[in-house]
Amino acid sequence: MSVRTGQRIRSILSGAAVAALLGGALIAPAPATAAPKCGFPGHPAPTERPWALKRLDPAAAWRITRGEKVTVAVIDSGVSPSHPLLRGRVLDGADFNGLTQYNGQCDLAGHGTLVAGIIAGREGTGAPYSGIAPEAKILPVRVLADNKRTFDESLPAEIGKAIDWAVDHGADVINLSLETLDDPALKKAVDHALDKGVILVAAAGNLQENQQDKSAYPAAYPGVIAVAGVGEQGEHVGSSVSGNYVDVAAPGLNIVGPATQGSGYQFRPDGGTSFATAYVSGVAALVRAAHPELTPEEVAYRLTRTADNPPDGHNAQVGYGVVNPYRAVTALLGTRTDPPLGAMPEPVPPADPLAWQRVVAVWVAVVGGLAAGVLLALRPILVRGRQRGWRPGRKPAPQDA
Repeated sequence: MSVRTGQRIRSILSGAAVAALLGGALIAPAPATAAPKCGFPGHPAPTERPWALKRLDPAAAWRITRGEKVTVAVIDSGVSPSHPLLRGRVLDGADFNGLTQYNGQCDLAGHGTLVAGIIAGREGTGAPYSGIAPEAKILPVRVLADNKRTFDESLPAEIGKAIDWAVDHGADVINLSLETLDDPALKKAVDHALDKGVILVAAAGNLQENQQDKSAYPAAYPGVIAVAGVGEQGEHVGSSVSGNYVDVAAPGLNIVGPATQGSGYQFRPDGGTSFATAYVSGVAALVRAAHPELTPEEVAYRLTRTADNPPDGHNAQVGYGVVNPYRAVTALLGTRTDPPLGAMPEPVPPADPLAWQRVVAVWVAVVGGLAAGVLLALRPILVRGRQRGWRPGRKPAPQDA
């Protein structure tokens, strides 16, 4: 969320509010009294497919699944259900952190709606755009609304409550395009979700001005899939936080997605790990739909092992590399229980069409060698026999003493 967008929306709001980092931006809740006009119109639709969709090519995996029967909870600034991309995809959700109750379907910031469009935007709307898992459902959970910076210590626990609510209301995947501080209540909610088999995907975090790399939560918790951002050439986005907890990467610059009113689109050139997280959540939804028996740990393993690895296999900037939807859904990963992450199965040597001829040649050589050995052994006998005219030899008589 850019500062300019925040200034544009801030005039709609009144009063002080709580906020949290949302993909590098800071989002605050709207007042709990007046009913806000939820959202703002966008720009005309893009004329060609965004680079992120060309790069990930999710349609290659759609022959297997489009994410049907999977629910992705978007814990964010709310999700507007009116855009053509999201029509019929957004379920009734919930509002937390003291926000006015709109079932999660009021988005003053536009952030959650854009994230939801990346995850599950429908096909066939007339625009060259769709989500990664276009048949998935979105469960909106609103905890944030605007971009005012705050250090409210109660916010991590509120996000934890939102996670618990999403788990209890059927979420298969939870998208957390936000970052906050470590907190026992938040950690407990994350562990509860993982124990219930829910996949958690979170932003690795964005660097603010003059800020050093610092672990972002909930991404840094064990079991959460932490996502970094890359640009169009596959380069690490400079604002994307680096750390050993980073698992995978996805497009995080020049992002396009649905606006909150009408059929317009938002264009976010600065991007952020928020949007990279949404792309990975979409891939996780495809994997969950194709392999519903997998645990969150196994889904994370599949995403990391099938990613387009960097030359060194893993690094702190992009983890195991950019997610690959097709390979994540279709790869046969073998039966080993402890293979190294990022390693691909050993290549199977091609069948040798001359194999049977080689076997015959070996046996001919063996038989020929044995025959030659027999002939060599018989040669002295044959020579002696011809010399005697094939008459048997007589035993020499013993000499008299």
